[in-house]
Amino acid sequence: MPLIPSLPIMSSGCDPALNMIDWAALRSDFPLLLQQAHHQPLAYLDNAATTQKPNIVIETIAHFYRVDNANVHRGVYELSERATQAYEATRDKVRRFLNAALREEIIFVRGATEAINLVAQSYARPSVKSGDEILLSTMEHHSNIVPWQMVCKQTGAQLKVIPINDSAEIMLENYQQLLNEKTRLVAVTHVSNALGSINPVQQMIAMAHERDIPVLLDGAQAAAHLSVDVQALDCDFYTFSSHKTYGPTGVGVLYGKKRYLHAMEPYQGGGDMISSVRFEHTEYNSLPYKFEAGTPNIAGVVGLGAAIDYLAAIGFDNIVQREQQLLDYATLRLQAIAGLHIIGRAKHKASIISFVLDCAHPHDISTILDHQGVAIRAGHHCAMPVMERFKVPATARASMAFYNNETDVDQLVQGLAQVHKLFN
Repeated sequence: MPLIPSLPIMSSGCDPALNMIDWAALRSDFPLLLQQAHHQPLAYLDNAATTQKPNIVIETIAHFYRVDNANVHRGVYELSERATQAYEATRDKVRRFLNAALREEIIFVRGATEAINLVAQSYARPSVKSGDEILLSTMEHHSNIVPWQMVCKQTGAQLKVIPINDSAEIMLENYQQLLNEKTRLVAVTHVSNALGSINPVQQMIAMAHERDIPVLLDGAQAAAHLSVDVQALDCDFYTFSSHKTYGPTGVGVLYGKKRYLHAMEPYQGGGDMISSVRFEHTEYNSLPYKFEAGTPNIAGVVGLGAAIDYLAAIGFDNIVQREQQLLDYATLRLQAIAGLHIIGRAKHKASIISFVLDCAHPHDISTILDHQGVAIRAGHHCAMPVMERFKVPATARASMAFYNNETDVDQLVQGLAQVHKLFN
């Protein structure tokens, strides 16, 4: 397999614990970022939607298809054994990435959305009944709302919603009050995709566990930006998507505590998730395979493994530090623009800034910025309840990754000046 290239590192100065990454050199690892858009340098600021892929991920996937492509778990020939080894090696990497206790607690799915649906149908649907409550927050992505609405419709349970304050922070006193003997599950985002808020999930989990209530964390926006330790958090389920974590699309991860996964029935049937099949009765495979029906996205899983290796080589201390620098710089530049209002000013934020302009609709902002080479997202960001909470139809959202730089932010600000010029 291709090896992770040596990352460009400068002297760490006074803090030997932190490597000083040459971020400008590292940016060249991402070939897509080197192109132009509308004859302008590309400033890609839509990382909350999906991240770009480093060469090592692209090369690893290509290598798999050129050299190791075969189905997994079923063949006794060398090619299949190599494919299986590569696939299962990623499971071990994900276990370390999340600091899960057991590799059996790592389930491969198509994305965070499927992971949440799996828990909704395999855990919640059989265990909740009419009158029970499932607790969400106001800032959830639709993927962490709709599956629970479906469960409520199927069972007669009810959704209860944790409010957020004007700074886009969860109101913990209200959360405490909502936890009661009817609450059967808390499902909350670790980091808001629309607002950037980093929620106090460890505290929220502890509060729920005082009442023996399990907690699912939607980590789609967190896994690429924060060091996640599921044992320290003590969450019962954790989900994330490969494509938001510098890996390929079509792959995701569900972490679940073994005692829950062992008791859950699979909600998809097919090949590889069985140990024996008769017309009269089927016995399911052991964990984690009983939840992985059919041929998986093998190359995608192997690509996710390469992305995890790449992130580990950089180090999350470095990633957090760099993205905080970019967030601070972008916040300072944007809040100086007349008529611009940042939506979501939580004290603890990831590198996401949602904003509105008095003079232009977010869709117009995004269209004009595109012609300046700046790629941002405009709309409700699959978080319509957030838009209702802040009484806006949509926002423009600039979301940064460690490969972005101050020049990208400057290009965004210059593009917004063009918006002002056109609409004023």
